[in-house]
Amino acid sequence: MTAELIVSVSGIRESTRDAAIEFAAAMDDRGVRLSLLVAPRLKGKYRLADDPATQAWLRGRRYEGDAIVLHGYDQAATKSRRAEFATLPRHEATLRLKAADRAMEHMQLRTRLFAAPRWDASTGALAALPDVGFRVALGLTSMLDLERDIAQRARVFGIGEGFRAEPWWCRALVMGAARTAKRGGVLRLAISAAQLERSGPRQAMLDAVDLALYHGARSEVYRWDPLPAVRAA
Repeated sequence: MTAELIVSVSGIRESTRDAAIEFAAAMDDRGVRLSLLVAPRLKGKYRLADDPATQAWLRGRRYEGDAIVLHGYDQAATKSRRAEFATLPRHEATLRLKAADRAMEHMQLRTRLFAAPRWDASTGALAALPDVGFRVALGLTSMLDLERDIAQRARVFGIGEGFRAEPWWCRALVMGAARTAKRGGVLRLAISAAQLERSGPRQAMLDAVDLALYHGARSEVYRWDPLPAVRAA
């Protein structure tokens, strides 16, 4: 069974864009597309709404075949605060999702795919997603088709943004990725753009991708396939 390889990058902003661009070029050389996890961030230190250069790069990558995934709205997790959508009730999650959706549409980056920050979405947030028009919810261990209510099991092997980045973890990630690719199924690799600025984590991600390709994995992105009737219409 041929493995499916999905590589995602999060935390892309002005200060990390160059590292993301360099990594994307390395993936292009390997024929690997990326899933780009994007939060509009309308306030705070990293405002994507005020960063036209990063917006333009993201639009260009989508035009070339990468996927855009909504990755929260405007609240970064801290040591004292959980990830943005981890504990929200349905009503509050709906408000945040609608605001994020409008912001993404304004930036011409609208998407029907959602991955909660740190892959942690509350029951209320999951219930709110279809109300706002989202079709796929990506979690730590599963990918949920919200229209069909079907979940595909596949865990994320990640570095940064809730995952560790120490050398021992990077080695474990590479070995785990190789085992998953050998077995077939879906191999989900994720790294934050901030970690791409560090040689160790970046090399670990490149090694994991190369091993997956060596074992015959094919590149894919996060996506939603409409029902046959919708495609016919």
